[in-house]
Amino acid sequence: MDEAAAAPHGERSAGMRGRETERVHSAHPEARIEDALAEPVVAAIQGVGGYGGLVYLRSRDRRSLVLCVVCGVPRSLLRPWWRVPVGGALPMSEAYRRGEDLWLPDERATMLRFPQFTAALPYAFAHAYHPVRVGGETVGVLGVLRSATREPSDGQSGRVALLEAGRDMERRLTEFARRMPGREGPDAVAYGIEYDDQPVNVRLPTPPARAVEVGIIEWDLERDLWSGDDDALSLLGVTREEFGGTMAEVEARVSPDDQHELRASRREAEDTGQVRARHFRVVDEPEDTGRMRYRPVELWGHVVRVEGAARILVGALVDAAGGATAAEAAERLPDGLFSLDQDGRVIYANRRCQELLGCELERLLGHHPWHVLTWLHDPAYEDRYRAAMLSQEPVSYLVRDPDGVWLGFALYPGVHGLTGRVFRTDAPAEAEPGGALAPGAGTGAPSELVAPTRAGALYHVVQMASVLTEAVTVRDVCRAVAERLLPGFGAQEIALYTVREGRMYLLWESGYPRHFLDPFEGVTLDANLPGVHALTTRLPLFFESPEALATAYPGITLNSMGTWAFLPLIASGHPVGSCILGWNAPHRFTSEERSALTALGGLTAQAMERARLYDAESAVARGLQEGLLPHRLPAIDRMLTTGRYLPGTQGMAIGGDWYDVIRTGPRVALVIGDVEGHSVGAAAVMGQLRSAVHAFAASGRPPQEVITHTNRLLVELETDVFATCCYIELEPDTGRVLAVRAGHPPPLLRHPDGRTESLDLPGGVLLGVIPDAVYPVTTLTLAPGSVLALYTDGLVETPGADIGTGIEAVRGVLARSRTRSVEELADQLIRSARRTEDRPDDVALLLTAYDWDTAR
Repeated sequence: MDEAAAAPHGERSAGMRGRETERVHSAHPEARIEDALAEPVVAAIQGVGGYGGLVYLRSRDRRSLVLCVVCGVPRSLLRPWWRVPVGGALPMSEAYRRGEDLWLPDERATMLRFPQFTAALPYAFAHAYHPVRVGGETVGVLGVLRSATREPSDGQSGRVALLEAGRDMERRLTEFARRMPGREGPDAVAYGIEYDDQPVNVRLPTPPARAVEVGIIEWDLERDLWSGDDDALSLLGVTREEFGGTMAEVEARVSPDDQHELRASRREAEDTGQVRARHFRVVDEPEDTGRMRYRPVELWGHVVRVEGAARILVGALVDAAGGATAAEAAERLPDGLFSLDQDGRVIYANRRCQELLGCELERLLGHHPWHVLTWLHDPAYEDRYRAAMLSQEPVSYLVRDPDGVWLGFALYPGVHGLTGRVFRTDAPAEAEPGGALAPGAGTGAPSELVAPTRAGALYHVVQMASVLTEAVTVRDVCRAVAERLLPGFGAQEIALYTVREGRMYLLWESGYPRHFLDPFEGVTLDANLPGVHALTTRLPLFFESPEALATAYPGITLNSMGTWAFLPLIASGHPVGSCILGWNAPHRFTSEERSALTALGGLTAQAMERARLYDAESAVARGLQEGLLPHRLPAIDRMLTTGRYLPGTQGMAIGGDWYDVIRTGPRVALVIGDVEGHSVGAAAVMGQLRSAVHAFAASGRPPQEVITHTNRLLVELETDVFATCCYIELEPDTGRVLAVRAGHPPPLLRHPDGRTESLDLPGGVLLGVIPDAVYPVTTLTLAPGSVLALYTDGLVETPGADIGTGIEAVRGVLARSRTRSVEELADQLIRSARRTEDRPDDVALLLTAYDWDTAR
């Protein structure tokens, strides 16, 4: 589609709009679209009581929403969501499409409606979205993030604040668009609102901090005279009228305990020519109390020489009641303290932190700690930082360093960064054997540190999402879930149920005693069972002991498990089934595990629904395939024939392989072919070719004409697909054979004495390539007792192996077989292909035994 055709209202192309926007920005550098969004998004965050905000605008092609402004949240954490599809199953996309506000109070609500979003951001936070309209047209979405542990923000005040911020944003966007030339009328104004760049970060306002006072001083070292500006005199607690400029007056203002520090400053200046961070306290006597107090100050400076060889210390007197004093206090703590900026990079670490981490400050500064320290490379540790920043709640976990020492980490997030505490602690009761790192997660104060869970529980969500995208059938989905969930979370048993006609039916189970689940088969949705209730209430249920489960469901049959999780499988708002997990010992579910398991339930449901549709389509496809292949082969004197077909295991279970046996008067045509592709379209072309070959052969045409006419037909069909074919005409009375090959693998012939060869028949190009292609005919004679095998490349091709190797393997099986049954021989030849789970291509085999009775 060209740009003009893609433009709404037929106004301008996307390229013209982009160039026009560039001209506006060059002519009016202050007119940037993100500037119109900054103040309203900050107002929305503050009005809703949130900590972060997002603004998405539609892209030029109208197919995507592009993150234009991000506030209060690190851009790096939202990297996967900088550009999202308008039609995606994501909260911002849904708010945009429907043009309605969307409120998600916690991670459970998000998981139930948007499991794919939860899979990538499996953290506990609330978020709300408001569509942004200009000229009556939705042009973007305003989003606000807030802590999920606070009071719900979906009350009237929160909605009003979001609505007001949205209106302000719409007004500013309208004004911005109208400054662009040619924007007259509401449609034209709305048409100019679009974005295709990287997101711009807007910083939330910081609380007003105490200003740091700095004064400039000059100290004549020869005459011991001081002079300073008004700020310096204020720090000394004197006025210009009171101060005579002598060193004695300065010493009188300094605490008696710090007189030596002041004198040491003089010696340092004389010896080194500079003074660096000399601390002393100045007497500060407030008028209202009359009681003496001290103010810490810090002296910095360097020595200069003036006329007459006088040495003057020119420097600064700095109020140290803020940063420097705080840093000194941090150095005295027994625990390590560190600070990370929004992106997770170290900006401060006290000396104790450096000791505990075994790393100097210079190596840490400006880097992510998990990149500098190899023993923090596990993705789960970076995930703790993400969890803290996106939930804005404290997070704690345990780590074992290379020396075997267990360290506790507590992270305290804020919108501008994160403060952390690290300290030595005892080994957790659930430390994994063998010394493996075992990152765990707890939330809350450091006193609530818990024993670590298995590494990277939330990362199992991401891994599962990637695995489920490759699962095709319902059985594939069940196998993937079982293979990931059981080892990933340490569970011992799993059961997956589906809903059909108001009843629950078992799809997959692993780890249960034999027949234990039989009584639960086909239960109705009003049964008093936790798996049913999880589905009908759409809420996961967790029981950490048999007593807890028995109390909630009196009389329920229990096995040897000690802990259970019952997860609802909900896809697009529709109930799919339930997933039941069991642990053989009491198990504490951390908040991280609950969130991860809940998200996995949503992902499983989505994959299950997709697989159900695939299975249904596959059943139709298999029916079509079976209908196109011959139901039975004709019985012919002196010949025994049989055929086999195996669909591929990848993609749609239908392809273009076919075989046939056709009477042509006194002779018999043996045909095998392969249309490229695996789809209903490929099968349809195959059906047409099979019918054409059958008609041409039955009319008595010689082999060469059958293939040339079929080739011309495929060219005229203009299907953009090609086909291969091997056509052999056999005269049963004499064994005489006429063979034609069009790009197909060579047949295999076993002679009566067991010698087996690949018939290197001269051949022509694939069918459907050249309309007037020539296909040579080869003549040979079969001896009684011979076996002829025609096959498609799916039988002899395997990924990563040469086709010649595959042909040789099948030839060897044919040569070694001593069976006198063509059915058993066909099974032997196809057995290797049937054992291959990952079979990208279909397999067809046509086996013919000639005059076996005479050869005995």
